[in-house]
Amino acid sequence: MTAKTADVWLPFPAEEVEGLPDSFHYRHWDGEDDFPADPAACAFYVTPYMKSPEVTLRPLAAMPEVEVVQTLTAGVDHVLGGLDLLRPGVRLCNARGVHEASTAELALTLVLASLRGIPGMVRGQDREQWRGGFYDALADKSVLIVGYGSIGAAVEDRLAPFECARVARVARSARATTRGPVHSLAELPRLLPEADVVILSTPLTEETRGLAGADFLGRMKDGALLVNVARGPVVDTAALLAELEAGRLRAALDVTDPEPLPAGHPLWHAPHVLITPHVGGSSSAFEPRAKRLVVRQLTRFAAGDPLENTVLITD
Repeated sequence: MTAKTADVWLPFPAEEVEGLPDSFHYRHWDGEDDFPADPAACAFYVTPYMKSPEVTLRPLAAMPEVEVVQTLTAGVDHVLGGLDLLRPGVRLCNARGVHEASTAELALTLVLASLRGIPGMVRGQDREQWRGGFYDALADKSVLIVGYGSIGAAVEDRLAPFECARVARVARSARATTRGPVHSLAELPRLLPEADVVILSTPLTEETRGLAGADFLGRMKDGALLVNVARGPVVDTAALLAELEAGRLRAALDVTDPEPLPAGHPLWHAPHVLITPHVGGSSSAFEPRAKRLVVRQLTRFAAGDPLENTVLITD
């Protein structure tokens, strides 16, 4: 299939994206029941944003000529289950560079709101109650970032002005950075008891599924705050509920397991928990960055150049 005959599926109308190469046929599909064209002609599939895996994967079995699957999410766990539908050599690319600013902003918002007791103050305002007193500051706290990729680094960028006593970093493997060492996951048992705030920003993999389980949470110090802007299943919900209901830990969660969190779930009303509805990347910063990434990727694809953010190639 040549570029001039190939289709590109986009989750936004092509006319709303400046700079797209003119060598493709652009089809707008954002998860609707009807496909915009024959999927067999699609060479480059930009997946719908924040749709279920079932919706996202539905066209793949009918895309025998697809060469690139480009997500608009930082994580790709929602598409991994459909890779066996693809022929060998298909490139899967993520949206590194799109969500860092928004997700890091929300991580910091969750930390500050939780420490300063903002949820209780909002409830007090609803009841015309003046809830004065002393609350925790981020200043002088020790922070542990678990998942030190581009989002974790962006979180640390935003922590810099807040006079934290210490920021420690953990990733799958140890390495050195200009800010200091990144420790391996094996170091968590030593680092967790030292942290006042633990921020999860790791991708969801088999290694990180259930990472924040009973042992992980049990090693956190009394009164520590767990912030999850990663994926819900990184945390064992039952184990977290036990710690929250015992009053030992606090939590601020942008993602949950299950998700969306159903009505009546005990996590909604657990003590000392702040929940936001998976909006880490869903801000005004998302769309312009997503469109710029798509333009760069399609320009490279049209020229036959290597793509950015290739996570894996099917075999």
